[in-house]
Amino acid sequence: MTTNNWWRGAVIYQVYPRSFQDTDGDGVGDLRGIGERMDYIASLGVDAIWIAPFFKSPMADFGYDIGDYRAVDPMFGTLADFDRVLDAAHRRGLKVMIDQVLSHTSTEHAWFAESRASRDNPKADWYVWADPKPDGSPPNNWLSIFGGVAWQWEPRRKQYFLHNFLASQPDLNFHNADVRVASLDNVRFWLDRGVDGLRLDAINFCFHDARLRDNPAKPEALRNGRGFSPDNPYAFQYHYHNNTQPENLAFLEELRALLDRYPDVAALGEISSEDSLATMAEYVSDHRLHMGYSFELLTDDFSAAYIRGTVERLEQQMTQGWPCWAISNHDVQRAVTRWGGDAAGDGFAEQLVALVSSLRGSVCLYQGEELGLEEGEVAFEDLRDPYGIAFWPSFKGRDGCRTPMPWEDSQAAGFTTGTPWLPIPESHRIRSVALQEADPRSTLHAVRAFLRWRAAQPVLVHGAIRFLDAPEPVLAFVRVHEGRSLLAVFNLSAATVDWTLPDAMRVQPIAVPGVQAGRQDDGTLHLPAHGVFFATCD
Repeated sequence: MTTNNWWRGAVIYQVYPRSFQDTDGDGVGDLRGIGERMDYIASLGVDAIWIAPFFKSPMADFGYDIGDYRAVDPMFGTLADFDRVLDAAHRRGLKVMIDQVLSHTSTEHAWFAESRASRDNPKADWYVWADPKPDGSPPNNWLSIFGGVAWQWEPRRKQYFLHNFLASQPDLNFHNADVRVASLDNVRFWLDRGVDGLRLDAINFCFHDARLRDNPAKPEALRNGRGFSPDNPYAFQYHYHNNTQPENLAFLEELRALLDRYPDVAALGEISSEDSLATMAEYVSDHRLHMGYSFELLTDDFSAAYIRGTVERLEQQMTQGWPCWAISNHDVQRAVTRWGGDAAGDGFAEQLVALVSSLRGSVCLYQGEELGLEEGEVAFEDLRDPYGIAFWPSFKGRDGCRTPMPWEDSQAAGFTTGTPWLPIPESHRIRSVALQEADPRSTLHAVRAFLRWRAAQPVLVHGAIRFLDAPEPVLAFVRVHEGRSLLAVFNLSAATVDWTLPDAMRVQPIAVPGVQAGRQDDGTLHLPAHGVFFATCD
């Protein structure tokens, strides 16, 4: 099948449908809203959109608990509405990627209703069922990332079923070949409909250890991870057996074989394991996933050393794959707040987009990053996320990054004519699209200008990367492609910084739009707060 590899170096704009644009006044965004805002998305200069789940669901985990993989939830519209979104994007030259949640379903899925009914029905083995221990306790010590044991008792079968997430999200048994076939059939449904790619949620969770061995304990000093906090019992174990099993590699190859039958489609895997970078390197190849991303830059550490170390470790391990980088998404605190704190300004927001878009790989930008939105403050009584409610107050959940998109400076921010499903922070209204459109110096205009410039730089879209030694808070690297070398230097602090270029490096500064530009003076770079310097070099 012919391909132009559009995904290599692509900027992918993540749309969270519940919070993007509501057209029917129920306070929840919908597919028609995405279609109505497609001109705005195209104006950003991105290459593709990734639409988070819009499938039929009881919404216990806001769409990541799927009740029917082939139906649109009425909350979001209809299949015809999706087709119109697809057409609207394609007419503007945008690719469309959709979420696929393969590892688990909702308890309301028809497969689960049949499976739970007895131990001898045709789908009895489609989920992970296990007998209790003699004392009635769960079959092993596995824990759910959302808190508590990962096993739920089912009296109809007198067995437990596995759930790595909510108890209403039972894990499918991918050791069963029929499950794999059915899952690929669901993927085929959307490929036949014309989608250009898949974002694969929790793709390393498809298989579990068939022997159900206990996970070993993790020492207290090492209880950190990605996507969960140290006070979550999930942090108390090494998750060697409940995910990231070797059998998953063969399934990824089956999935890739399906994808390769369609022109110009790509798969982006979300990977979170005990060593996510190593798993990314293993999962992403010419015969497995096209791209992978992890939570490694969705952390609290914003030091130059951490960013360099993360990228270099992946570069060393991923010898044939293609990375994708994200610093914000629908699961973590927004980067402006997480890395910049309360004092972060427009220059910082603009630098973050320039930084993540200058690394080797593709890029996921989360809706609102182009506006410089900070994390929304959501009172406990307004929380909707079960994860945040369970771990309040030390962890406030994911609602703060999911507040509705501010289109204008009004009570409902132009998002809805009704009551928004989450409150819209006042600090977001003053960063609305309408206000920023009217201000040529706004973050929105800066991001647009930078992304247009980046798209015209093959060295940034396709080039290799090599880091330079520099003291904190300076991050410096060179991108190289087809004989051209581009130096990129970032001052990650809110203070001015000087940095001496390496001996014998000759540079020719480039005027780059959309950033706080540094300047060169006799081999020394003078970088303003959150300043950026680009130059050709040899």
